[in-house]
This record gives sequence, C-alpha cells and structure tokens, in this order.
Amino acid sequence: MSPVELFLSIVTSAIILNLLLRLYAVLKHPSKPFPPGPKPWPIIGNLPHMGPAPHKTLAEMVPTYGSLIHLRLGSVHVNVAASASVASQFLKTHDANFSSRPKFSGAEHGAYNYEDLVFAPYGPKWRMLRKICSVHLFSNKALDNFRHVRQEEVAVLTRALTRSGSAPVNLAQLLNVCTTNAIARVILGKRVFGNGDGSAGQESDKFKEMVLEMMVLGGAFNIADFIPSLKWFDLQGLTGKTKNLQKRFDVFLSKILDDHKINDSDGGEHTDFLSLLIKMKDEVNPEGVKLTDTNIKALLLNLFSAGTDTSSSTVEWAIAELMRNPKLLAKAQLELDTVVGKDRLVSESDIGQLPFLQAIIKETFRLHPSTPLSLPRTAIESCEINGYTIPKDSTLLVNVYAIGRDPNVWAEPLEFKPERFLQGSEHADIDVKGNNFEVIPFGAGRRICAGVSLGLRMVQFTTATLIHAFDWVLPEGQMVENMNMDEAYGLTLQRAAPLVVHPRPRLAPDLYSI
Repeated sequence: MSPVELFLSIVTSAIILNLLLRLYAVLKHPSKPFPPGPKPWPIIGNLPHMGPAPHKTLAEMVPTYGSLIHLRLGSVHVNVAASASVASQFLKTHDANFSSRPKFSGAEHGAYNYEDLVFAPYGPKWRMLRKICSVHLFSNKALDNFRHVRQEEVAVLTRALTRSGSAPVNLAQLLNVCTTNAIARVILGKRVFGNGDGSAGQESDKFKEMVLEMMVLGGAFNIADFIPSLKWFDLQGLTGKTKNLQKRFDVFLSKILDDHKINDSDGGEHTDFLSLLIKMKDEVNPEGVKLTDTNIKALLLNLFSAGTDTSSSTVEWAIAELMRNPKLLAKAQLELDTVVGKDRLVSESDIGQLPFLQAIIKETFRLHPSTPLSLPRTAIESCEINGYTIPKDSTLLVNVYAIGRDPNVWAEPLEFKPERFLQGSEHADIDVKGNNFEVIPFGAGRRICAGVSLGLRMVQFTTATLIHAFDWVLPEGQMVENMNMDEAYGLTLQRAAPLVVHPRPRLAPDLYSI
C-alpha cells in the first residue's frame, strides 16, 4: 500500500468512525422533541393562529397542547409559557439563558435601535442603564425621597375630580396627567402637562395617543420579523407607522434634553434625574461603556411610555371592578375610614396597614395584567424544559394573562375576588414582585420591570386615594351590570372604552383644597 493510499485509508476510517460515534450518541441520547403546538402552515407557520388578541388565543390553546406550547412563526421558533410552573422553569431555573431580547422591527425603529433599557440585549450597556435606574430612580431611598411628589400630584388629581361638579369625567385622561406629571417631576424637576390643576388638555391627550399607538404597534406581530424576505415590503404598514411615531417622540424628547442642557449650564444645582444623566455622559463605566444622548432619550422614552401607561391603566381597571362590585368598594372604604379616618387624605405610609386595599391591587394585576404577554426573550443556548427541546435563538413569550386565569390554580378565575389574597387564604403570601409566578404582572428574573417598586407604590396609593375620597357613579342611564369591560390589545392591556364616571366627594370639602 502506497503512502497516499495509506493516508486515504486512515482519513476514510476516521470519517467513518466519527459518523458511527455520532450515530451512537444520537441513538443513546436521542434529541428531545419540541413542545406540542398547532400544526404550522407552510412558510408562514402559525402566524394565522395568533388572531387579534394573541394573549387570549394562546390561552385557549392550553387545554389542547398544555402549558408549554411551541409555535413556528415564519422561520422563528417561539415557545409560550402558560402556567406558573413552566414560567418558573424559564425565568428562574434557566433565567440566565433567557436574559436577552430577540431582534425585532418594533424595537429597532421604535426604541432607538435597542439603545434603551427595555429592549437592549443583555450585556454591558443594559447593565449600565439598569444600574443607573436602580440606584437613582427605583431604590427605596430614591422612592422615599420623592414620596412628596407622588402625594402632591395625587392631591392635584383629587382637586381636578372635585371640580368636575355634576359633569362626568374621563378618568383615564386625568390618571394619565397625574402619573405623567409625577414621573416628570422626578425625571425633569417639573411637570410636562398643565399648570398644576390636574386637568387634561390637548397636549396631554396628544401624548397619551402617542403612547397608546406605541403600545398597539409594539404588541402587533409583524410578519417581516418572522419572514425576513418580506421585510422590505412592509405588508402590514407597521414599520412605516413605527418610524413615523418614533420621529414624533424624538422631537418631544430632543426638546426636553436640549432645554435641560441649557438650564443645567446656568451653574445652579440641579437634582433631577435627567441632570444626573447629563453629568454622567463624560464618565466611562468599569465595562468601558459610555452614556450617550441616544441612550438618554431612549431611557426617557421607556420611562414616559411604560412608566405612565401601565400605572394609570391598572388604577382604571381597579376602579371599574370595584364599581361592578359595590360590596367590595364599601368594604375597602370601611377599611380606609378605620385606618385613615375621614379628617385627612390617605398618605403613602398608610398602605402597609391596608391589607384589603393591597388585595384589591393584587387581584387587579391578576385579572388585568398591564403586560398580558411578556416582552419577548431569546434563548442564548439550546436547553431542555420539562423534557422538551428549546432551541438556541428561539423566542420565549410568557402568557401572564393565562397564568393569572389558570383554573388549576385559581378558584373561579374569571371572578374579581380580592379576598383570595387575604390572611388565612390559600394565596395570602403571594406578592407581585416576581417571587411568586402565579401573579407576575412585572415579569420575573433578570429582565423583570426595573420600575416594579415605583409602579406598585403609585398604583396602590392612587387607588387608595380614589376609593377613600370619592364614591363612584356611572353617567345617567348606564348600569354597572352592563359596563364595558372589553380589552384593547397591545403591549399593555388597556380598556377598550375609557372609564367615564361621576366622582362624588365623601370627605369634608376643605380636604380637597389642600
């Protein structure tokens, strides 16, 4: 045998041996199947199955396919967690593997090309933005320092509601003004809407419309994200609409940033969050990342959109549910009258002594989670969940809506029953901060909403004040039994019809003028 023949023989034997070893490995450790799910269509996959309200459509699949569902949307593998136990596997056991976000057009064109906190990929930039917010905005110290701001803006809201007289008010509008101004005073050191009277105007309405449009566009499934070859056609018009909306937001945010730079140059001491961010631009963090103007505007976009919309809509849902359940409203008012009395308004420091009020908020989050489908995450590496293969680069969606209505966990899951969270009940120890996966309105794990503590404080305090300070009546001719409780789907779960009501003061008149 010639040297060449010997060499070829050795190479051939090595190749055959390698193939045999691979075959043995496959036979000994066969690859696990994907989770069950509806049969995909050619090319487009399961996109036609999503429907106009994907959180509901996916919840309806659970009895057929179980609480871990596999979809193929175009060329993208998508896994849906629809129970507390499955969500825990992804967001606790395998949290590090699902700590990043997939690339998609909504974030690319609507969130400064992933330069924000919410959609940034897991890495140095995300850690920098997260740390800045955690320390300077959402720490207990920061929240306590700005407690007076929240209390002052909610007091402004009560005065605005009192001035309505016999006319019905659009509660959604006034709540939006309240939450936006409360956040703006912390971030910018000033209100952005109105003159301090709490009323809604053309500017605040326009801003809310922009936020709602962002949530609707962000919640839509863009075909181009799943079939890349169709990207340039923008068949649904979503990319064009998102780019247009981004331009309008950029005008709003650029003016805020430019005006603030001018004000900060006066040599005075500025303690608001934006001034801090501007000062930090010259710093390089230990991982070699610098803050840019784009990062700052992207962060402001996160705070002004997600931070205002989620809080105000949750309060609106809570008041609507209590109006439909007058006995629960009376019980909540009795608790507030007992703890707070009727000679002062509620203080944020009272919340810890109001277990029924806290139970109302938990139940509202359970039935009406502000984000019904969690923001998507992506698998950094392949892994196994409950005996199924979760491939690398597949997308994870957690159906928070389905988890909160799981009949295996919740008795009468469609009923509004705050008492299920009271002491002595089965779910008394559940919180909503990502520790108990039965109710995770803010998500869980590394990518849990950074503002969970602020959001919870704002929702609890605002709802407590509205319950304590007012009785709530529908406009003449409307009955609570027929209230419209339909949802408008988007990234956040809005009411389809804003809550229009008559607020009737129930405390001494002089309290509303404070």
